[in-house]
Amino acid sequence: MLAVGVSLGLGLACGAARAADITVSAAASLTNAFKELAPAFEARHPGSKVQLNFAASDALLAQIAKGAPVDVLASADQDTMDRAQQQQLLAPGSRRDFVSNSLVMITPLEGGLPLRALADLQQPGVKRIALGKPEGVPAGRYAKGVLEAAKLWPVVEPRAVYAQNVRQALDYVARGEAEAGFVYGTDARVQKDKVRVVLTVPTELPIRYPIAVVQQGANAAGAKAFIDFVVSADGQAVLAKYGFGKP
Repeated sequence: MLAVGVSLGLGLACGAARAADITVSAAASLTNAFKELAPAFEARHPGSKVQLNFAASDALLAQIAKGAPVDVLASADQDTMDRAQQQQLLAPGSRRDFVSNSLVMITPLEGGLPLRALADLQQPGVKRIALGKPEGVPAGRYAKGVLEAAKLWPVVEPRAVYAQNVRQALDYVARGEAEAGFVYGTDARVQKDKVRVVLTVPTELPIRYPIAVVQQGANAAGAKAFIDFVVSADGQAVLAKYGFGKP
């Protein structure tokens, strides 16, 4: 399985963490942008250190529910944050939408099949279709919903290659291990030298990412400061650089 970002062990030595540490658990699709945001935030807040943890949104929620020492949660869908709120894991009033994204269908840049529409996934040459596992990856849920609405899920499901997060689905296509795949538009940009976007797929609901302070976190003030930076003009400029839209 592809290891994305910094893995957050549930046995993290809490006592070893400095008071100024801010642990941020973020959806895998935010990896590149948040790796630039973190040092920019630290430069403005001397003494602070942002610890980044990337995974599928559902996995991040499961870690927090089990007591992982996290200060900020940034998920790739509203459903995950809704569940976090229902479990009373978020600081009241701290939730904010901070970016938007799009779902795209991709093929390998070199030697890929001439796919142009969702219906082309029915072609016999399409043997493997990469997408996040719908039960645990928001991008996979979006893709399954679109394919069900197009009455193509019965065709795609037997050919599906499930990924643990959206970046793993991207890698499957980039390496030519799948003839097609579904990722976010921002992910496709990361490997634009290896994958081709053939279609921007309209989703039933807009893809908006929420961010919030985790109730059990040890650094509520730092968490709030980090979120304020993310939604600031400077933070939004970094996110726009990686293809994210306004919320």
